[in-house]
Amino acid sequence: MPEMNTSSLPDLIFTILFFFMIVTTMREVTLKVKFTIPSGTELEKLEKKSAVSFIYVGPPTDQLRAQLGSGTRIQLNDRFAEPREVMDFVAQERQGMMNQAEQVISIKADQKTKMGIITDIKEVLRKSWALRINYSASRRN
Repeated sequence: MPEMNTSSLPDLIFTILFFFMIVTTMREVTLKVKFTIPSGTELEKLEKKSAVSFIYVGPPTDQLRAQLGSGTRIQLNDRFAEPREVMDFVAQERQGMMNQAEQVISIKADQKTKMGIITDIKEVLRKSWALRINYSASRRN
């Protein structure tokens, strides 16, 4: 019985590996709050997404609503937090950046969120010297 020619097998394996490396995205954060992004007219696209840290604000998802109620919550990475914990979050995110002056904090808040909690977050951001704040929104038609 003649042997099978496997000389092209490494090329095929590396091609498949390269394909999966290109199309696969890593999930960064599991959302525990749900939000409907508000719409706006004067929007700018962020250029350096590696320097952006996200703060999610909204009611808990349906799975967590029975445990936590329907009040507005702040999510930092994969956990719920209080406004005072935002300062530690900013410092931790800042440590992982090459150019710390380019840090942008993006607030992804539900359109029905009360402005009081946003103001509390902004005060803590001001105290932690995170002065570049972005509000995520979608384009209004």
